[in-house]
Amino acid sequence: MPEPTESQLVLYLILYVILPIWTIAGTVDWWCHRRTKIEETSGLKESIIHSIMGIQVGLPILACLIFEVNVLLMLFCFFILITHEYVAHQDIVWATPRREISHLEIHAHSYLSTVPFYLIGLIVVRRWDTFLKMITFDWSGEMSLVLRSEPIGGTPYYLPYYLTFALCVGVVPYVEENIRCWNYQRRQRKAQA
Repeated sequence: MPEPTESQLVLYLILYVILPIWTIAGTVDWWCHRRTKIEETSGLKESIIHSIMGIQVGLPILACLIFEVNVLLMLFCFFILITHEYVAHQDIVWATPRREISHLEIHAHSYLSTVPFYLIGLIVVRRWDTFLKMITFDWSGEMSLVLRSEPIGGTPYYLPYYLTFALCVGVVPYVEENIRCWNYQRRQRKAQA
């Protein structure tokens, strides 16, 4: 087996360490919300904010797993990073006066807020030439989505395995949270009517 290049090692770090850490941190955050009965405190609004943040980070991750990283995709990642930080700030502003945010949840938030920065930083390291094209406005031929010529990670199995993991561990809990909050809000409105 040939020794991996530095670029391949960075890719493996992204695929097998950072992406799973981000997904697991999201699950820990969900568990903290469940433990503090988010449906009875900050409610559906905060739950929807969490879903928006998950989608904000999930879309560029999915795009980078399926498409070649070019200027278009890198611009998308940076745009999402900025908007994600704004929404994360709004989440804290909304939730802090309405419910307890435990030390464990704060710790999970530290991962959820920094992992996107690590990801974009490592993508820049791997695709330095693309980053230079982006910042020098050399965008010719770089503004369309191009499917990867080879599967990510050099194996056809990574993408379906990771997507299954992310769905089960990252998406399903937040769908459950949204449903739980929506049902509680609906019951409260019926009780008040």
